[in-house]
Amino acid sequence: MQFDDRLATVLRMRTDSEGGLRTQFRQLLDLLGTSREETDSPLADEAYARLGEIMEKLPQEEQSRILREPGLRLRNSELVAFLADGNAKPAASAMATARLTEAQWLELIPTLPVNARGFLRHRRDLSTEVKALLSRLGVQDLVLPDPLVQDPTLAPAPAPSQAASPIEAAPVPVEAKEDEGIGALLRRIEQFREDRRTRPVAPRLPLGEDDIQHTPLLGFEFASDASGAVTWASGPIAPLVVGLMLTSPRPGMLVEMGEPTARDLADRQPVHSAPVTLDAAPEISGDWRLDAAPLFDPLNGRFNGYRGCLRRPVIAQSESEQDSAGDQMRQVLHELRTPVNAIQGFAEIIQQQLFGPAPHEYRAHAAGISVDAAKLLAAFDEVDRLVKLDSGAMHLEDGETDMRSVVAETTQRLQGVLRPRNAGFDLRVKGSPFDVAMARPEAMALCWRILATAAGALGPGEQIALRLSGNGKRVKLRLKVPQSLLVKSATGQRPSGDPARERALSAGMFGPDFAFKLAQAEAEATGGTLKCKKDRVTLLLPALTATAGDHSAGSGRTGDSKTA
Repeated sequence: MQFDDRLATVLRMRTDSEGGLRTQFRQLLDLLGTSREETDSPLADEAYARLGEIMEKLPQEEQSRILREPGLRLRNSELVAFLADGNAKPAASAMATARLTEAQWLELIPTLPVNARGFLRHRRDLSTEVKALLSRLGVQDLVLPDPLVQDPTLAPAPAPSQAASPIEAAPVPVEAKEDEGIGALLRRIEQFREDRRTRPVAPRLPLGEDDIQHTPLLGFEFASDASGAVTWASGPIAPLVVGLMLTSPRPGMLVEMGEPTARDLADRQPVHSAPVTLDAAPEISGDWRLDAAPLFDPLNGRFNGYRGCLRRPVIAQSESEQDSAGDQMRQVLHELRTPVNAIQGFAEIIQQQLFGPAPHEYRAHAAGISVDAAKLLAAFDEVDRLVKLDSGAMHLEDGETDMRSVVAETTQRLQGVLRPRNAGFDLRVKGSPFDVAMARPEAMALCWRILATAAGALGPGEQIALRLSGNGKRVKLRLKVPQSLLVKSATGQRPSGDPARERALSAGMFGPDFAFKLAQAEAEATGGTLKCKKDRVTLLLPALTATAGDHSAGSGRTGDSKTA
């Protein structure tokens, strides 16, 4: 049941980007690879079908990289057989990383494709029985044929004790031995060519040579003499580096460095994280960062050279990695939604007495749980919306909306809660037009997020200024921050307020800071900005240049200057 629940959760996740496909591919491999062999179920069939769809979309190199990750566990022979039937690179990686028992290998190998069996010849951890099975199936390294087997004429001469006559046991001259050795080699090469000509024509099977991943060189230590030439380097890279004028102020054509670095080396000063470019062997060519310290003779103070290291510069996070981080966050939200949805469902069952009568106290408690679950799900949706907007995975719906009507309607909706407390907004409108390139639901959500957050922080009798202006190029909405939010920003703690008012007015359960951050992301998605400075919140949105007419003649207060 635990396996089915996790697998169902992974199958329900959204895969709108390549990062989402990678995440789902990795999770499906882990779940299917560690499951029991008895996976004959509709859910498992759906998982294998989804795995096949992902493998058609992801590049083979990316699949191979994921399959070779150290934490991946491939212990299910059914999954290994499924991967072996795929493309060459993922199949090679699956054959290299699968961890099956001897009985599983003996049962699986005869059913594998020929190329998949060939991938197994590189493994050294297989048992003797498994290797014998591979040998019987014809899986072995490609080498020149043994002349003693392929060419009967090259059989070894009998030992002296077995010689038929003294002539046969006579020593062979050195020249004859050399000629015979060369002739034997030539005959072996000719025999190999003849075998290739007579072999049935068939496409060459990929044997995984391209999948061998070489670890890139990320850094090495070195020592140089007084002239700046490298005299020692760590590891096998030494032959490529020794002799380079690495710490010379005039290094030559193979080493490039900036003027500040050259001055420090000329003055025999320490060098920290200095940019250096090498143009030599492919393994060491490219950009580096140089850290080096001068060495002086402790007896006479003579300069002896530098001792230091070269390291590759830290590369900024790529867009794909950023997308992957966003996908991981959305996956976390998906994992959180699953139990909350379940809790909400059980609470509604109790509240509606779907499985039988329940006491009123339990029903009331279940109703409260259902409300709390709904608030949590709404909060998860807001976090998901912010993550998508920040990563560029989501765009607001385009349209045409009059921000003046949106602001007026929003303040009217807030009036019913704020009027009994004699609180509200002092709204004034100036200029024209007020049309923005946003769909009305998007504009309503943005405006509600800002004004409802401010309204929830208003104290009794507090009136704050709200100004809306337009000049044909942009629409500006300025809001004075309520006093309680100013106190919170100064002290870091929110003063105790009216719990009933806070429950009635809320732009989200994560508080004003998150609400304004989400509103800022929404504004930036439409080409605008939202800035919070001192005691003012300013929303700027680009205006539509083509409008139907003048939406506001002159300036002045709207119908009710002290609306909510």
